[in-house]
Amino acid sequence: MFESVLVANRGEIASRIINTVRSMGLKAIAVYSEVDASLPFVAEADEAILLGPGDPSRSYLNAAAVLEAARRTNAQALHPGYGFLAESAAFAREVAERDLIWVGPPSLAIARMGDKINARNLMKEAGVPVAPGVWEPVPDAATAVEEAERIGYPVMVKPAAGSGGIGLAAAYDEAALREAYETARGHAGRLFGSTDILLERYVEGARHVEVQILGLPDGTVLALGERDCSVQRRHQKIVEESPSPGVSPGLRERMLAAAVRAGEAVNYRGAGTVEYILDPAAQDFFFLEMNTRLPIEHPVTELVTGIDLVEQQLRIAAGEPVSFTDATPRGHAVEFRVHAEDPQRFVPGPGEIKVWEEPVGDGIRIDAGYAEGNTVTPYYDALLAKLCVHGDDRDHALRRARAAVGAFHIEGLRTNLPFLAELLDRPEFADGSYDTGVVARMRPLSTA
Repeated sequence: MFESVLVANRGEIASRIINTVRSMGLKAIAVYSEVDASLPFVAEADEAILLGPGDPSRSYLNAAAVLEAARRTNAQALHPGYGFLAESAAFAREVAERDLIWVGPPSLAIARMGDKINARNLMKEAGVPVAPGVWEPVPDAATAVEEAERIGYPVMVKPAAGSGGIGLAAAYDEAALREAYETARGHAGRLFGSTDILLERYVEGARHVEVQILGLPDGTVLALGERDCSVQRRHQKIVEESPSPGVSPGLRERMLAAAVRAGEAVNYRGAGTVEYILDPAAQDFFFLEMNTRLPIEHPVTELVTGIDLVEQQLRIAAGEPVSFTDATPRGHAVEFRVHAEDPQRFVPGPGEIKVWEEPVGDGIRIDAGYAEGNTVTPYYDALLAKLCVHGDDRDHALRRARAAVGAFHIEGLRTNLPFLAELLDRPEFADGSYDTGVVARMRPLSTA
């Protein structure tokens, strides 16, 4: 095992990784921007290096600065967390070229799964179900109209190199498709450096379900259960739970087996996520994408399996065996993302945290990136913390969740805690029958 790990991230995920690194007796090295100097993760590390200003391009996305921090601190391994440089195949290659250990999948696996069209083709070859759609980039709006007529409306328009739900739109007719195509192409060019666009059949009333995989050093790929991520605003997840209330035992077996085939197809190593669109009516599923890094919602899987996924990532990166023999899920877990945002319109709202009082009790886990007195700046995602609960079954978990959401007290800025409380009381969420349209039905003017 290596002796030191540089955590190339910030906020709650940096704290989360640092906690496991130190618990394993390893040295934890943090990097931070000027505006993050007072955040908890900086103080929690054994050593911390300033990267640059708050602008991500001059700090957390500055690969040269991150690698220089690793050199200065004699770091032996680098954990990218999620976001920023975590799914950059070029950065993963550069880390390896500097004789640093990359705590993540091989750069080739990142590159192959980073393009959604290439990923669709690979998954089809591997026998993983894919939705009807195109197999090459759609070059213009006229071709998009032709392909949509072949696929059948409604269709989903996606940037092929995109992530985080940015640029996605459903089109029900030609006029909407032309508009969505041009919008997606604009987003893709500005944000992802590629204007390639993908079309797929849009499944109405769908659920978004993903499978946690773990690729071991010997080539074995394990599936550690599924998570339901259907509660979303602007195609971005807010709540995740495991097991999914919309998945039967037989369907679960098929989804997990397909996820293993997906991982084997790209020689996957470490933690990753195979995401599906689930058609509840047909009890069928289709490959959506593969996230080649530690998922934001990994605590859900950790709570039901008892497995520390960050520890397993570090062990796999070092070429060592994993530390568990039984991954059987037990009970039910739910994660709620607590954001600094208007709970009605979901507009980010930076500011100083005047009061921060976390709920405590059995089955409650808080992964926090901030504390009382910290300032939330406009430079980064508005995620404050992940409120996670575990119970004997779903009803038990939801009872604990209602109490925990009510007891989480944050003042000084607006948060989405009132929305989460409202969601918990909504019948379709309470009975588990919800789909990806649940937030749009609650906030029809705020989720477009």
